[in-house]
Amino acid sequence: MKPFLITDCGSTTTKALLIGGDRPQEAHLVASGEAPTTVEAPYADVTVGVLAAIAALEEACGLHLRVPAGTRPDAAAADYLSTSSAGGGLQMLVAGVVGRFSAASAERAALAAGAIVQRTFSVEDGLDAHERIAELRRLRPDMALLAGGTDGGGVTHVAEMAELLRAAAPEQRFGGGMRLPVVFAGNTAARPAVVSVLGDRCDLRLVDNVRPDLERERLNPARDAIHELFMDHVMARAPGYDRLSAWVAAPVLPTPAAVGVTVRAVAERLGRDVLAVDIGGATTDVFSVTSGRYHRSVGANFGMSYSATQVLREAGAGALARWLPLRMGDREISDRIANKMVRPTTVPATPVDLLLEQALAREALRLALAHHRRTLPPAAPQAGRRRLGDSLAGRRAGAECPVGGLSVFGLILGSGGVLSHAPRRAQAAMMLLDAFEPVGVVRLGVDSVFMLPHLGVLRGRCAEAADAAFWRDCLVPLGTAVAPAGSASALSILLHLAGGTQRLTVPRGGLVRVPLVAGEVVRADLAPGRGGDLGAGPGRPVRSELHGGMVGLLFDCRGRPLPAPERPAQMAAWLAAAGAWP
Repeated sequence: MKPFLITDCGSTTTKALLIGGDRPQEAHLVASGEAPTTVEAPYADVTVGVLAAIAALEEACGLHLRVPAGTRPDAAAADYLSTSSAGGGLQMLVAGVVGRFSAASAERAALAAGAIVQRTFSVEDGLDAHERIAELRRLRPDMALLAGGTDGGGVTHVAEMAELLRAAAPEQRFGGGMRLPVVFAGNTAARPAVVSVLGDRCDLRLVDNVRPDLERERLNPARDAIHELFMDHVMARAPGYDRLSAWVAAPVLPTPAAVGVTVRAVAERLGRDVLAVDIGGATTDVFSVTSGRYHRSVGANFGMSYSATQVLREAGAGALARWLPLRMGDREISDRIANKMVRPTTVPATPVDLLLEQALAREALRLALAHHRRTLPPAAPQAGRRRLGDSLAGRRAGAECPVGGLSVFGLILGSGGVLSHAPRRAQAAMMLLDAFEPVGVVRLGVDSVFMLPHLGVLRGRCAEAADAAFWRDCLVPLGTAVAPAGSASALSILLHLAGGTQRLTVPRGGLVRVPLVAGEVVRADLAPGRGGDLGAGPGRPVRSELHGGMVGLLFDCRGRPLPAPERPAQMAAWLAAAGAWP
């Protein structure tokens, strides 16, 4: 197999990977290299950082992957592919007619396309016309999404929103004299009016209505149009992007879109629902595949450094303090978090710094998940099944969703420095458990070196190689968590091991770790106590396969929703039981 040289041009760092192997099914990570992204001054050329990352990769593996002059990747040495978010995140404004119908559907379409929604306007948002115009001029978005009305309905309010957009004439974030891209995904009967108002002022795209009637929501056409415009108006304007496009053997993919390709492929391979998260310095992206439906959201301002104080503001110092196995006052927590925001590139220097960083991560993940749940499109509950939020926290979605039909994720996959580079893998497992509160039987894993986007673009060229590299080098299996839904209850376990059986009981409110190495799978009979539910109904036993990993098996009987630790000593005991801290 000819090797694949793949780069991901992030907002701050460009990472290069070399994927090789004699055959696609033996594909593996050969080496990696990285360098600062150079989309801004003084270089203002994304390819400078690309070549620097490839040079670092060459030094690591001893191969020559650039042409002798070093001016581009050598197509004879490897197939070159790339993803990019170097043009910056997509920032959008959304406008609809009714806040809880068309405007909410339009916002979900924008979020599903990977946008950061700056503001959502509606006829009922309480603003006067001049206030909306002033706010529209202040935002400086990359593009806008306009929706409203059911097909064949009235056009007056839709036309009014278009008139406001025309009157405001908001400038694009990057300027340059280009017309603002606008996607209209509203009442088809209003199209002539919208074209008349905006056609000569904006780069207008007409797509199917996101809300053709009150009972249906149709997001894909708007999402696809936003994605296309993002490629044309944001990514393509990153300095040096034209050179990068000429080098690659396949179209450059936006980084989040490439991650989504990988997440969907993993869900298809497992035949189970999958939840993935990428926690960064400024934002936290959440990806989910439930019942075959893919959804992505951007937790804007829920990050570990640049937006650390926003997480503190949203969660409160007390929420962070509950995850600490030591006492720390609100003032000290606030000061330490503010220092992290002021010096965003620093890493924890002491155990206390690390404990606080991981507490912050729990709250950032929790807030991002809550945001993700709010952006999910409404759907009629399926018989015997519960919705996304209920599969995570054991909460009822409604009387029509019986607890006996509990739905759980087959895999929760974490990515981002605080998870992937935690000093102990059990610390990453505990952050995922405490933030997401999964129920039932779920496998946990982390991305080793943030390969998810690289493997997403590789999948378009060689799916077999992408699969092999994911399971061999990308996924670090942490193990399996078993957590009954409902109030804290005991759990009786019978493990069927190669050398016989092992019985153990986890007390109500307890957390127990059983070592089981990666690659090993055991059958287990699991019997929750009264009130506990593992999917068969309260108190009913289930039989399941449990997969080992770097942490092993975690039997979590603390209850769902997870109660806050009563005192630091209790949190310390939980961390010690999981092997996360001495």
